[in-house]
Amino acid sequence: MNRGRLVGIAAITVTSVLWGTTGTAATFAPGAGPLAIGSAALGIGGLLQAVIAVPALRAERTALCAQRWIVIIGAGAVAVAIYPLAFYSSMHSAGVAVGSVVSLASAPLASGILERVVDRRPLSRWWMLAAALGAIGSTLLCVAKIEDQTGSAFDTVLGIALGLVAGITYATYSWASHRLMSGGISRGASMGAVFGGGGLLLIPVLVLTGASLLDSGQNIAVTAYMALVPMFFGYLLFGYGLTKVSASTATTVTLTEPAIATVLAVLIVGERLTALGWAGLVVIAGVLVILALAPTNAGPISDAAEISRRRSPESAARADKAQTEGGKPAVDA
Repeated sequence: MNRGRLVGIAAITVTSVLWGTTGTAATFAPGAGPLAIGSAALGIGGLLQAVIAVPALRAERTALCAQRWIVIIGAGAVAVAIYPLAFYSSMHSAGVAVGSVVSLASAPLASGILERVVDRRPLSRWWMLAAALGAIGSTLLCVAKIEDQTGSAFDTVLGIALGLVAGITYATYSWASHRLMSGGISRGASMGAVFGGGGLLLIPVLVLTGASLLDSGQNIAVTAYMALVPMFFGYLLFGYGLTKVSASTATTVTLTEPAIATVLAVLIVGERLTALGWAGLVVIAGVLVILALAPTNAGPISDAAEISRRRSPESAARADKAQTEGGKPAVDA
């Protein structure tokens, strides 16, 4: 087992735990709508990512401009802006457990398809097994919670549809961030550009919908927690993890998020979980074991240097430098 890959999986697992608290945290700001919560959490968190990455962004602005279709148009920032709006709206319509399960369970499959079709990267049998088990475990959780749903069938279907949008956009910006780092752009510049751009796109939504977040000290505290801890600190860890594992592996590891969200909903919010739901949690735990012990699905970021060589001489030089400095891009933030 590659030690660096294990550290990357551990970092993304911690991220998943932090992300898993967001649904429960949102229940402590009941007057705030999902658009307000989503735009505040990732809008503010994304801008903070850009602020700490200013030196890296300045140093690599030419390289980022050369990859602007990934940073903004093709994937990154737009997907970052859409994701929280769809994710929190999904939980609002279908419930915390169902919304988070559908969103996170669909992401690994979308991420795997992106890597296979766009990057032409083969997907190992171990990853396919982990993704399949993750989907099964998440489905068990989802079915267990739908059985307890008190809302309308329309709300549930709408929440599931929004969850699929969230899963696709989450996979897309994860792939975009990893693709930038694979091209020799540093972790700080890659994450700062993608999430800073997404944060900027979310600010108008926050201005239009965020008045309720200032209604009470509790709402302000919830907003500050979600922006600083799961979103800002969580995505710092997520970016680090992406330097160690592929985007498809990263999104598969984050299948632990709905499991954490469900456990917290049971322990804190008072939701009930059936035997079927607990079985789903056990299956998802098995996914982490497989990913931690199985051979790597793809090499670390340095193995993708050949991709960067096909883009431009400048990116090739950066990739070669990354190779000589230890097999991964330099960390600026």
